[in-house]
Amino acid sequence: MGITALAPGEDPEEAASGFSPKAKYAKIVAQDGSHVSAPVLTRSLVQGNININSHNHYHGPGVSAPATPPQDPDPISKINEYKTSICSSYKKVKEYNSLSGENVLLADRYTELLIVETHRKQKEREEEIRCRGEDHQQVLKTRASEAYERITVDQLFKPDKDGDVPKAVILQGHSGYGKSFTAQKIMYDWASGKVFKDLFNLVLHLKCKELNDISEACSLVDLLSYCPSLTSETEEVLKDSNMKVLFLIDGFDELKFSFEKTSTVPPKDPFREAPVEATLSALLKGLLLPKCFLLVTTRSTASDKLSDLLSDSQRFTDILGFTEEGVNEYFQRFFKEKPLAKKAFDCVRTNETLYTACFIPVICWIICTVFREQEEEGLDITKGLETSTSIFVHFVSILLKHHCQGLSQPAEETLLRSLGQLAERGLQEHQVLFDEKSLSEAFPDPSQATKHNPFLCKFLQRKKVKKERMYSFMHLSFQEFFAARQYLMLENKKEALDKLQELLRNVERFNPVIQFLFGLSNRDIYPNLKKQSWPSIQDHLQEWLLSVLEKQRKHQKNNLYMHSGMFEDMLHILHCLYELHEEEFVRRAMGVWGEIKFDRIPLTRTDCWVLLYCLQCCPTIRSLKLTECNITAEKLGMLQPALSRCEELGLTVENLSDADVVDLISALGEGKILTELR
Repeated sequence: MGITALAPGEDPEEAASGFSPKAKYAKIVAQDGSHVSAPVLTRSLVQGNININSHNHYHGPGVSAPATPPQDPDPISKINEYKTSICSSYKKVKEYNSLSGENVLLADRYTELLIVETHRKQKEREEEIRCRGEDHQQVLKTRASEAYERITVDQLFKPDKDGDVPKAVILQGHSGYGKSFTAQKIMYDWASGKVFKDLFNLVLHLKCKELNDISEACSLVDLLSYCPSLTSETEEVLKDSNMKVLFLIDGFDELKFSFEKTSTVPPKDPFREAPVEATLSALLKGLLLPKCFLLVTTRSTASDKLSDLLSDSQRFTDILGFTEEGVNEYFQRFFKEKPLAKKAFDCVRTNETLYTACFIPVICWIICTVFREQEEEGLDITKGLETSTSIFVHFVSILLKHHCQGLSQPAEETLLRSLGQLAERGLQEHQVLFDEKSLSEAFPDPSQATKHNPFLCKFLQRKKVKKERMYSFMHLSFQEFFAARQYLMLENKKEALDKLQELLRNVERFNPVIQFLFGLSNRDIYPNLKKQSWPSIQDHLQEWLLSVLEKQRKHQKNNLYMHSGMFEDMLHILHCLYELHEEEFVRRAMGVWGEIKFDRIPLTRTDCWVLLYCLQCCPTIRSLKLTECNITAEKLGMLQPALSRCEELGLTVENLSDADVVDLISALGEGKILTELR
């Protein structure tokens, strides 16, 4: 039946025409007990079965808002409130060593990372793992080229070559590479209108570590209560099918769920409760809110499981860390004062091992934190750079505490022992990539090899028609560190000494491992984890080093010919003394050496830094001769503080300016014999 709705004082004829100027609101009355249901407006006529009880009013052209405000809030204003709250809570970060109430600005730390889309081949991965120093930075520069499809954060959802926008993006990175930091930066930049401004109306941040503690059944909306700054009003936006929503899921690898097939029916309604695993699985598979987009961060050890869960429309990206420019920029942001930042950066460049490791963001943070502490205590940071061993020890302790999901002390020891066995076996067999069989031999508990292990990286490698899981340490230097650490964990004294003697019979092959061993034998490092064999290892290492120096001294005294390999051996001894970093023993060893001579062996900046430390431990040096050792003005400047301690000095210096000569003469002091400069 048809029924006319009249406004108070409205003329019936005007109402019938549909052009009534007084039609501001209508009162609909059903006659003869009829009900108003699903009305259809045609000008001023209401047609259909009638049953209207609601106080909500249609807001169309020519119809003003009612006196009673609407129950549903304006979604745009609520999202803007949410953005404001995100900006406030995300603009600062809490660092690993922050005390209560201490925070730093996100802008003072975040530095752009090198992210690529390309899956690298086995040879390329080996190159990344094995190269050191300048060579390693050159490799990363190559990875930043177009050939490896470098991608920035704002391009993560750009259309692919076919014009399709991915529904899900995997952002993979190893422990300490800045995944969570990047997630925070994305949230802050979206809320500030700097990234994804026109792509997503709403970005929601879920931290997987927090979801592990939920035992009861939850809907997706319940899970969002763990999302910072989200209110119940903002959740209502999920009901709007026109809203473009991005879920930023951080730390997929930290989830305790297996995501195996279960009998639970996956929820398709964001307000329906289900086990947390089922709810997350439905979201990742696109069964829940199928129109939403996903950005998921994960360690490489879980990326293949994540990829299997996601829809086919996905993009894979891999964080490779900092380029050299990124490291430099991080130092600038950290210290703010440009001269201090440059001084610290130049200092790190003198240590090849640390310079290589700086591509890992958390290593950069550790080094800068150590530098800042020394600077605040009034120490010269160029004299106080910690050894590679000590920085690696800091790195391991941070990952154990913050990336191992609360492993017990015995479980930590088991993990470290297994890592040491894997590392040592790999070095023995010239291996930096490991298959699953190698892992099973080193790790009695398979879950420790991947699930609770922040030190290993995993990737899929094509093997003809199959895919094979392969593993590696973050870099060869970490493999060498864990191999050295293995000796400290041996309970049996005889076993430890037998293994050590075998190692010292192959010095040239295992130089870095022996240097780390000297660093680990320092009294102040790992005091709680050293076993009964440690004093014997330390004594044996020192006796071996002194015997090498004594042999060298006798060789020089008898004027016997010294080939280049012998000079390289002596350079290795200097590095061992530096890593040990115990001044009293260094002084004793340098006294045994007496005349320090290097002939026709190129010395790097790292070598000069190490030589400087050893020279400064001694009140006087009988003789120092560096002949055709590629000593530049820069390297000479590094050595200058110790040159005045030399009773006799012989140098071959390349490209020395008049100003450099003046500086050299002033550094030498009185009574020194300058034999040659060219």
